[in-house]
Amino acid sequence: MPLNIAVVVGSLRAESYNRQLAEALVRLPAAEGHAFTFADIGSLPLYDQDDDRDQAPGVKDLKALISGSDGVLFVTAEYNRSIPGLLKNAIDHASRPYGQSAWAGKPAGVIGVSIGAIGTALAQQHLRNVLAYLDMPTLTQPEAFIGWKDGLLNPDGTVGEGSAEFLGGWMTAFLGLVEVHKG
Repeated sequence: MPLNIAVVVGSLRAESYNRQLAEALVRLPAAEGHAFTFADIGSLPLYDQDDDRDQAPGVKDLKALISGSDGVLFVTAEYNRSIPGLLKNAIDHASRPYGQSAWAGKPAGVIGVSIGAIGTALAQQHLRNVLAYLDMPTLTQPEAFIGWKDGLLNPDGTVGEGSAEFLGGWMTAFLGLVEVHKG
């Protein structure tokens, strides 16, 4: 049965490695037949609790996307050993007002790529802590701390031969988690 997956990329850079990875992941054979919608989190205002009574249109759009999705794929960069402020801002917006979180119960996958030796390991751990509080069942295995290197992606934007099996397996595990929680 087709799944609707929201994709949240924690990077705005035009040539973002994480955006490229996210776009490649949704083109893997394991993703065929499922719908993936990329969230626009770059235009959100900074979170301010005073705005909870009248959320900005972009916030309402994000909440509607998350609410209408079967699961959420987070593809995040790592900034200063944590998640980017952009991503935290989006998470805060869609979790508010208190008691009206769009994230609650949505299964999540967390992955990221970096030029650093440890990939995005620390950002992913911080993100998992936040998602646990938000009551999002999160894929724990396999973990995927991806180092950006030649051949990771092909010139056409698809996953390279050396990473296809691992990333395909990761995507299969994530979609399996979503399927289990969909009921």
